[in-house]
Amino acid sequence: FQYDHEAFLGKEEARSFDQLSPEESRERLGKIVDRIDDNKDGYITTEELKNWIKRVQKRYIYENVAKVWKDYDLNKDDKIAWEEYKQATYGYYL
Repeated sequence: FQYDHEAFLGKEEARSFDQLSPEESRERLGKIVDRIDDNKDGYITTEELKNWIKRVQKRYIYENVAKVWKDYDLNKDDKIAWEEYKQATYGYYL
């Protein structure tokens, strides 16, 4: 259930939905469904749902990379050297 929730909404959005009342949740979900319905025919097709989930997951990946990048780019030169990667990943072991 939780995986489907996050796949459909995105991790951050799923957390915010967990805090809503059922009425608020239904209202926000209705707005999302309108965004999923690309051809605005009032129905969601399998293809539209697949495209939506791909967009949500892609956004999550980009956001996650941006967050992790800061931790790995220790000297803040917008590059991650092998030494920086090893230090950020295994530093306390080395």
